[in-house]
Amino acid sequence: MLMQRLRTVAGMLAWVTVFSLAGCQVAQQPAPMEVKAAAERADVADEARKVAEESLGKQAEILAEGALAQNGREQVLAVNRFSPKPAAGGKGADSSAIFVTRAAILEKEGGNWSEVFLCDEHLKNPNGYLGGSPAAHVSSWRLEFNRDAKEGLEMKLTPADRFDAVHANTKQNSGQTKATFDVRWNKNAKRYQSYDQSQERFLSEVPSLETPQSTLR
Repeated sequence: MLMQRLRTVAGMLAWVTVFSLAGCQVAQQPAPMEVKAAAERADVADEARKVAEESLGKQAEILAEGALAQNGREQVLAVNRFSPKPAAGGKGADSSAIFVTRAAILEKEGGNWSEVFLCDEHLKNPNGYLGGSPAAHVSSWRLEFNRDAKEGLEMKLTPADRFDAVHANTKQNSGQTKATFDVRWNKNAKRYQSYDQSQERFLSEVPSLETPQSTLR
């Protein structure tokens, strides 16, 4: 009788152990919705990477993505980054700014992506050159960007050579200190445009930089 009772107790303990282990395995498995959400995030990241590389090549780096313009569409800010030489007489680089040779904002509408802003040798959107852009070719830029929850993405772009000159020469003229271009999403025009120096109006595009205009809109 004693041996039979011991076998019964041992059997019950074995079953309890099996059920406990099974319960742990079930509890550790992620919920189907979590698995689906993770897969969707991975798909979005892969898609963003693909379009960034199609626009700027394999060296493209994504700095920001999501509702950058607060217009209900997915956008990606991608750049080709580079490290400039230290400015003569200058201090350490601003950690909030980076140097780029190119930058682009890509937007998804429906199932298609398009380039809605390009910074290479000039500043452009699909309608033309941004108002106030320098006519001379710019080989590289200093970029600062900020994402405001209400206003969306704001970019400040300064020709990199001009930035170095400002640090190297403390007697620079006012034109050098004002060589930064403020680019934001214009909700009325529905595109990225440059903002004027007075911070009051957007500047409309110009078709050619040979005869620059500065029409305010």
